[in-house]
Amino acid sequence: MTAPALKLTDLHKSFGPAKIIQGVNLEIEKGERHAIIGPNGAGKSTLFNLISGQFWPTSGSVELNGQDISRMKPHEVNRRGLSRSFQVSNVFTNMTVRENVRCGVLYSMGHGYSFWRNVGNLREVQEKTSAILEHVGLIDKANLPAALLPYADQRTLEIAITIAGGAGVILLDEPTAGMSHSETDRAVALIEKATEGKTLIIVEHDMGVVFGLADRISVLVYGEIIATGRPEEIRGDPRVREAYLGDENLEGVA
Repeated sequence: MTAPALKLTDLHKSFGPAKIIQGVNLEIEKGERHAIIGPNGAGKSTLFNLISGQFWPTSGSVELNGQDISRMKPHEVNRRGLSRSFQVSNVFTNMTVRENVRCGVLYSMGHGYSFWRNVGNLREVQEKTSAILEHVGLIDKANLPAALLPYADQRTLEIAITIAGGAGVILLDEPTAGMSHSETDRAVALIEKATEGKTLIIVEHDMGVVFGLADRISVLVYGEIIATGRPEEIRGDPRVREAYLGDENLEGVA
């Protein structure tokens, strides 16, 4: 039997007396698009930090493709096939768009930092970088400093950097935050395209994005998952309506 892409077992995280994550159990299959939703303060960012190695659990385990990564550092987790974006745009603003993506490509292809190497001579790196920029629609802005990009394009660049490493499991934290409706629509189309064939785990507040993108949804409230299911199951779950969504939040969600 194939191991799930991600498995969380009785996961707990406390900071002193404050219990933030309280016994989370969750399995996400390979190729699944899974959304984690919940009210502010539910523990979503902490859960992402536990999965990606930013935090280590107080108890319980995190498994990636059957391997325990609970006590690994972020770069070790990344090397094993998991890449993550952050809620706040996290690009190198003093570098060009191409250079930002190329950093991720270099790392994924095993090229460590070397001040005497001319990366322009690494043809495979240049070709892969250009392919990713073409894929996300930023090839025409490749030579612009990242600081000059509009906000939505900076978020697109961050997604490009996230997928540049070739990871099979992608974590996106609030990828459409601060975007207009049209920008959100473009971002969702990009996410669908960029994560095709990969496992996607997304934290998102926009219910239109969540219900339109996710195969399954987990609802996190006060550090506990109160429901996991297909979008139609979550939409009709009375516990979810009471704890988070409310009837008014579901209006207009197909």
